[in-house]
Amino acid sequence: MEDSEGMKVERSVATLRSLTLEKMRDAILDFRFRPGERLVERTLCERLGVSRSVVREVLRHLEAEGLVETIPHQGPAVTKPDPAQAAQIYEIRGLLESEAARACALHASERDIDALGEAIDRIDAAFREGSPRDVLKATTEFYEKLFLSAGKVVAWDVVRSLHARINHLRGMTIATSGRHETAIGEMRRLHDAIRRRDGAAAYDASLAHVETVAGLADTILGEI
Repeated sequence: MEDSEGMKVERSVATLRSLTLEKMRDAILDFRFRPGERLVERTLCERLGVSRSVVREVLRHLEAEGLVETIPHQGPAVTKPDPAQAAQIYEIRGLLESEAARACALHASERDIDALGEAIDRIDAAFREGSPRDVLKATTEFYEKLFLSAGKVVAWDVVRSLHARINHLRGMTIATSGRHETAIGEMRRLHDAIRRRDGAAAYDASLAHVETVAGLADTILGEI
């Protein structure tokens, strides 16, 4: 494994555990650790510059998020997303996001709708800069604004509970060839429907977007 200096944890800003968790989560979502790759405690201690107890606590947290799994007789490893479980995640996304899109079109303020467009601009810029981490961050901001503008607070809590798994899958799909242009096109169509206050069109655009990425993820997972 390379880039050990880039993963060293600074102790002065926040708690050691929180910073280590953030570093490890980012490394998994950036695919510096590949699906199925073993996570050896001693190597992680050296790479992160923290104690084994901190590493073990962080691995337990990541396992609870679904990013790490314990393989019998082998130990912890980066989770290989299961195609059947991934399909369920996209099913949940399709149901909740499309309803949020419809409600957003009908009830969101003009300021919130403008903010959605600005969030898409940030996603576009992150794609152009070749920064998958920023794409994930900006995409999360977009969906948070979408759900909260729609008044779907409980639905957003459900989506947030799957946040790490969603971003793990999203990290795979945004890396596919041509995904930048198609993803931004899909989101612009969704935003346009919301701006026109067309709830049915927003619902359809959101569902079509989720169905597209579900198909991409299914193909990718079939090749892992």
